[in-house]
Amino acid sequence: QGFKDNLHAVFCLAENAVGPRATRPDDIHVLYSGKTVEINNTDAEGRLILADGVAYACKDLGADIILDMATLTGAQGIATGKYHAAVLTNSEEWEKACVKAGRNCGDLVHPLVYCPELHFSEFTSAVADMKNSVADRDNTPSSCAGLFIASHIGFDWPGVWVHVDIAAPVHAGERATGFGVALLLSLFGGASEDPLLNLVSPLGCDGDSPAEEMERDSKRRRLV
Repeated sequence: QGFKDNLHAVFCLAENAVGPRATRPDDIHVLYSGKTVEINNTDAEGRLILADGVAYACKDLGADIILDMATLTGAQGIATGKYHAAVLTNSEEWEKACVKAGRNCGDLVHPLVYCPELHFSEFTSAVADMKNSVADRDNTPSSCAGLFIASHIGFDWPGVWVHVDIAAPVHAGERATGFGVALLLSLFGGASEDPLLNLVSPLGCDGDSPAEEMERDSKRRRLV
């Protein structure tokens, strides 16, 4: 799509199969970030490779904007429903941009509470830097799951980190929806040479954003 900036896609994939090297309760893993994780829930496995993915993007790729997207928690559907993905980010600007991008392209998102100083304690471990699952499932588990990932680049990291939990909107019945493709194109469209993506992107422009212009101009919105 004519992107002008360096754009990397890191696929965090693992086979979730039983074997002699499978993760067991009470195992302690050293992740790519160098931090240790006590396993207290073997079903919270996806965040382990996502944590390695964001750490790799930070350490090896030198990314200044990191967005991770995954079907991470069943609680996402409870928190934001089956039509809106959940977004968690360390940047208020990017939180607003994600919401606008979702409205522009149809892949709707809604913010989760970002409050690591209150919520990350859910992962406290006596034998490691953290556990891999929360102590209290009633205390915003989708937000906490995202914080687990962020902790492996550090809450003091100066770059932009965005986490999008797409567990519910990626399927409708037994069919996949393709959710997320349009969202990424819209969100990062300002870094593209494609005029349509420039139009729908809420970032990378001066003055009124294209999204705000479209809200005032119903004819243009219909054309888009």
